[in-house]
Amino acid sequence: MVKLVLFDIDGTLVHTGHAGTQAFAKTFATEFKLHHGSEKMKFAGRTDVSLVREFFRIHGLPETPEHFEQFFERYVFWLDQILARSHTQICPGVWELIHNLHALPQPPVLGLLTGNIRLGAEIKLRHFGLWNQFQFGGFADDHEERDHIAAAALERGRRVLGKNLQPKEIVVIGDTPFDVRCGKFIGAKTLAVATGGAKLDELKNFKPDWAVADLTHISAEEIVKS
Repeated sequence: MVKLVLFDIDGTLVHTGHAGTQAFAKTFATEFKLHHGSEKMKFAGRTDVSLVREFFRIHGLPETPEHFEQFFERYVFWLDQILARSHTQICPGVWELIHNLHALPQPPVLGLLTGNIRLGAEIKLRHFGLWNQFQFGGFADDHEERDHIAAAALERGRRVLGKNLQPKEIVVIGDTPFDVRCGKFIGAKTLAVATGGAKLDELKNFKPDWAVADLTHISAEEIVKS
């Protein structure tokens, strides 16, 4: 039986109308007077920290802790402001799947596994009323690389569910090959959903345990009893 289900955020749970990418661009422009470069970057499946580092390198800006702190302090302000006026939506089947997972006789714990920093994740999910559905998560604050964010989420899962929690008792749900890869990195089962950064056929090439067009195509029972 699956004991822990870890969800990616962007493209898996929600669409923010590109509020995140706009907040990145706005922060670079207002804090660092850098107005170009983010339009060339690929955001899907990436971590916030790796994206900021890439932008700093594009412009030859020193990758100092002070610059990262300066960026993220302002980024969360702009994210909140831009999200409030963006066209946003929850991905199909999300609320139903969460409700049905909670309603199971032995419900799994629900958590997050995301490339967002924790406060960015909270701002996004509170906008949709989803934040309180998740007990804990792995975030870009934990590590710059997504595989190691997954490892951090696994470690937190063992603190919540017990040190004997096995990777095969975890399902990682995400919309990009990066999500499938990081799930496999910790030995978890993987569910790829084509509501965001990749098409269904592309996701199938990475051999997740399940690949679906959206979360209406899989049931809570299928996930936990596999």
